[in-house]
Amino acid sequence: MSRAFVGLLLLFIISACSSNEPEDYVEQPVELLYNQALADLNNENYLEAARGFDEVERQHPYSVWSTKAQIMSAFAYYQSNEYDQAILAAERFIELHPGNKDVAYAYYLVAISYYEQITGVERDQKVTSQALDALQNLVRRFPNSEYAQDARLKIDLTRDHLAGKEMAVGRYYLGQKYMIGAINRFRVVVEQYQTTTHVPEALHRLTEAYMTLGITNEAQTAAAVLGYNFPGSEWYQDSYALLDENYLRPEVNEDSWIVKAWNSVF
Repeated sequence: MSRAFVGLLLLFIISACSSNEPEDYVEQPVELLYNQALADLNNENYLEAARGFDEVERQHPYSVWSTKAQIMSAFAYYQSNEYDQAILAAERFIELHPGNKDVAYAYYLVAISYYEQITGVERDQKVTSQALDALQNLVRRFPNSEYAQDARLKIDLTRDHLAGKEMAVGRYYLGQKYMIGAINRFRVVVEQYQTTTHVPEALHRLTEAYMTLGITNEAQTAAAVLGYNFPGSEWYQDSYALLDENYLRPEVNEDSWIVKAWNSVF
């Protein structure tokens, strides 16, 4: 009885091991697998193409086709909007082939996969920060690559988006009469995002918040910096009118953090 039981157990183990392979699994020549994946890509069957390129690497990991299949897999996942998979595949390519001629493109795929997941300013901006980090990493590593110019443009757009998030929160705090919280948010825009489109409004909101707190010298400084750098701005007109109502004029306080932050960039 014990011998029969051992025999059945061995048979079960062998059957279980053999069942790990898909029933329709057939090892195929590397050229055939790659060309089929490429055909799926050309036919815009992107997810199928990605899986096909993955199969090239799985069946023929030491083939010269395997390296190309890895970056093509990342591209196909990106095209199918499977951004997490695209990032994983591209980062794996970077790790395995740091000196490959396509490594700059792999960095670009990581960056653009994060970038295309950016959501509205009312939502969490973690992915926006990840996009900015990835874009800056690309430009830093490959400043003269064909992808750097597009990355620089997207860096500006991403920074503007992050500044927009700070402004949205700052406006909310301002509406709730939480002036310190509002000032801190507008300060981030002035200190970290000075080249974005949100700076004129941030300086005006600082004027508002400081006037509400009675810190008139900082309010005057914010208005003065705003007027000097954006003299035709509607935000400056509003700031000037606000000061004028209180018999004040824009005037720079050289000890203000606003002046120091501004001079550190310009």
